[in-house]
Amino acid sequence: MKNKYDVLKLENQLCFPLYVCAKEVVKMYKPFLDKIDLTYTQYIAMMVMWERERLNVKELGEYLYLDSGTLTPVLKKLESKGYIIRARSKDDERNLMVTLTDKGNRLKEKAVEIPMQLGKCVKLNLDESQQLYRLLYKMLNSMVGSDPMTEKGKT
Repeated sequence: MKNKYDVLKLENQLCFPLYVCAKEVVKMYKPFLDKIDLTYTQYIAMMVMWERERLNVKELGEYLYLDSGTLTPVLKKLESKGYIIRARSKDDERNLMVTLTDKGNRLKEKAVEIPMQLGKCVKLNLDESQQLYRLLYKMLNSMVGSDPMTEKGKT
């Protein structure tokens, strides 16, 4: 770098291409998700629900790196669509459990092609995609200190 202010140039920032890529990838999902009437945040919540079927809100938030203030309206909307049920745990009233419904499980059939369709839009080969995935999770784990997916043996 030529002078101390070069660090402030947008072209020297890792955060900027990460931000723009994240925004653009979510935008690429939109036409596919519109077909099944889900937002991106609803979609990632449903992905966890398809895998886990029943878990408490706190665990779901940990998987998605979302706080309850962000997650609650998403879950209310998914419940109003009939995809999940939210109910207090019989064992511990403090735990709000989220359970996948049959209708929510059937939605998985409509969503199963979305990752492949999106993969066609992103011009990375398999090795590049896997490398990017590993690097992003390495970066994420260094920032937040843990990965709920690997802690639970899911990656």
